[in-house]
Amino acid sequence: MLIIFDVEGVLLNAEYLPVLAQVMGPRKEKEIWDITNAGIRGEINWEEGLRRRVQALRGISYEDAKKIGESLPIMPGAKELCSALKKADWKIIAVSGGFTIITDRLKEELCIDRIFSNELVFKDGKLEDVIMNVTSDKAAAIRPTIRQWDIRKEDTVVVVDGANDLKLFALAGYTVGFCPVDMVREKADVSIDKRDLSLLLNLLKKNFGEAVLINAASRKH
Repeated sequence: MLIIFDVEGVLLNAEYLPVLAQVMGPRKEKEIWDITNAGIRGEINWEEGLRRRVQALRGISYEDAKKIGESLPIMPGAKELCSALKKADWKIIAVSGGFTIITDRLKEELCIDRIFSNELVFKDGKLEDVIMNVTSDKAAAIRPTIRQWDIRKEDTVVVVDGANDLKLFALAGYTVGFCPVDMVREKADVSIDKRDLSLLLNLLKKNFGEAVLINAASRKH
């Protein structure tokens, strides 16, 4: 079994760039939130929105960017969920339009097998640009890995919140909206409206059967 998570608003209980913008004051924070929310609702081209936000934050120090990235809270229930999935031998992928500066820590903290994200470029210790490894078509970034692992669509779950994540639904047999925007809610098989990822455990048992979360070690005996 495979589960694919979006990061900001799903595995992390925050959106990174608006929090980072607080360093530059309330006006800058509002500007970044306006672009972020327009992208989440699907109102603007996602790549353009990302470039605009990074350009608006040029000059922020690497130290501030890293410190804030490391301070973002993990979503309630995420550790419990990921721990149960790993014990049951699931593969876990996280795919983010965000940045390695916030996603690298999740590999260890949540035992994630593969993380796909973009990269902030710093020059002389100041934010300069972004390298885009993940576009608005997040599915394109992870398809080769799914093929390599040879995991079937019906054995794949996707958990997202924003309209820019919808292309990931094509990869999955079971789709979950997590505190989602309306566009995601309409297309998801099920939605969770409380910010607690552990609620997904019961939904997975209900959809796939209890056996899907049995500890892999005990299955071998």
